[in-house]
Amino acid sequence: MQIREDDLTASEVIELLQEHLRNMHEWSPPESVHALDLERLKQPGITFWTAWENGLLMGCGALKEIDLTHGEIKSMRTPSARRRRGAGRVLLQHIIAVARHRGYRLLSLETGSQPGFAPARKLYESHGFIYSGPFAGYEDDPHSQFMQLSL
Repeated sequence: MQIREDDLTASEVIELLQEHLRNMHEWSPPESVHALDLERLKQPGITFWTAWENGLLMGCGALKEIDLTHGEIKSMRTPSARRRRGAGRVLLQHIIAVARHRGYRLLSLETGSQPGFAPARKLYESHGFIYSGPFAGYEDDPHSQFMQLSL
């Protein structure tokens, strides 16, 4: 599987991000959806990667710099038709490695608390993330789970 920094212009990537946003709005009330749209993912301080295998988009993920020691994982997604092939794991490992290389001491994320988010929470747990409280402007929300990894 090949991981590459992405410029968010390929139609497959745009479609995957649209699928991601649709699902977030299906599973969570609007005020609890913290997924970034295409334009917000292009902001300075956010690096976006895609995973490819044999010419097929397998997933995406982003790292947002909160400050010089703290990063946030954003927009982790695998296409519904290509789940359980390891792309999420490979992307997460890549993002953790980049965060360590940048010198971050903490890596945080927000994900949903609903059953549809259980596979994502399990993936993060398997990489040492623990449950925590809100960070960087988030507020307590029964539809959100906050997790962090000390680096």
